[in-house]
Amino acid sequence: MRVSFLTLGCKVNQYETQALKALFEKEGYQLVSDEEPADVCIVNSCSVTNIADRKSRQAIRKFRKNNPEGIVAVTGCYAQVGSADLENMPEVDIIAGTNEKTALPKLVAQFAEEHRRITRVPAYRDLGCFDEMGVVEAMEGRTRAYIKIQEGCDRFCSYCIIPYARGPVRSRREEDILEEARRLIGSGYREIVLTGINTALYGSEEDGVPKLDRLIGKIDAMEGDFRIRLSSLEPTVINADYVKKLFPFKKLCHHVHLSIQSGSDSVLREMNRRYNREEYLQIVEALRECDPAYGISTDIIVGFPGETDGDFEQSIQIARESGFCRVHVFRYSPRKGTPAAARKDQVPSKEKNRRSEILSEVGKQAAEAFIRQNIGKVRPVLFEEYLPKEGCITGYTDNYLKVYVQTDPEGAENCLNSILPVRITDTFLDAAVGVLL
Repeated sequence: MRVSFLTLGCKVNQYETQALKALFEKEGYQLVSDEEPADVCIVNSCSVTNIADRKSRQAIRKFRKNNPEGIVAVTGCYAQVGSADLENMPEVDIIAGTNEKTALPKLVAQFAEEHRRITRVPAYRDLGCFDEMGVVEAMEGRTRAYIKIQEGCDRFCSYCIIPYARGPVRSRREEDILEEARRLIGSGYREIVLTGINTALYGSEEDGVPKLDRLIGKIDAMEGDFRIRLSSLEPTVINADYVKKLFPFKKLCHHVHLSIQSGSDSVLREMNRRYNREEYLQIVEALRECDPAYGISTDIIVGFPGETDGDFEQSIQIARESGFCRVHVFRYSPRKGTPAAARKDQVPSKEKNRRSEILSEVGKQAAEAFIRQNIGKVRPVLFEEYLPKEGCITGYTDNYLKVYVQTDPEGAENCLNSILPVRITDTFLDAAVGVLL
């Protein structure tokens, strides 16, 4: 039987789809692309916004239209928090919520025999253990590999549905993570990205103290020419003192995604973000003391309920002050089921669009300044792709700067999937140009 997958949303979903592919292959299924006819279609859905819900429904209908006789199974966050919506969709045969992904091959076999809709959506209180999906030994590319280290979140930001979709914090067993890392490094991957729903919470369910530094230390001690990258750190969990624990690790990339969400203390309180502007800037300062060109990317929401012009101006200021390498700007979107969605002081769409345009331009300027700051410096680059028309190879520095280096095909062959020192010489659009040393 042929099985196809469509993944929406975050890197965790992408990782889980890779694990599902391995599970179905083990059961004898043939993997096909989401554009090819299939006997089984798996939608790994997202529910971070109402728009994500809509995209998930559109993907389901497209799968059914292209595969009228196929079995359509929906998993992921929308399956967990939007199962009532999915049960009203005749296109859906199987609904598998959080912690039910590994059961999908059996659920498909059950549906094929009984031809009755199956809904397996556990209650929040039943999401108490990490759903181990097995060691993932292959990714779509051959340079960078993701490892999921934890599940769930207990921060409950007032705008976010994800804690309800993913459940409480539970961490993957350290030995399983280390075994997966060893296999991926042995297979030739040069960058290991540690990811999760709230990565910084790894190990915190034991005593409230994150154990991420301990885990990184054990991977850092492994032999091999590779580097480690964190998908994100949440300032709702860590502080400046904690990030300093990460500095001794030689293989850890000097880049972190550190979501600020707003530069206004009053908005941060309403968001239930558990830190203030000054505490956030202390983390930034600590990172820059380690490396003046430490790459810090961030998310900022504009138009949160009650956000004033003054609040928005503080977000602009922090985007300018922090020297971000990348700023992701999001217009606030009410998410049904969250406290913020029930507020009466919603910001008009037109004003959210205006603020988004202004902050996006500020973020672009900050990114350009960050690139210029790197000119003349030498950074390690993991080369991932050869562009024959342009006659160059491209990859990312440890501090998350995209770099282009001119070379011939033979030189490219020797550089791909290698970490090499490059001197940054110039800027090119939203990237940099460099020369190999």
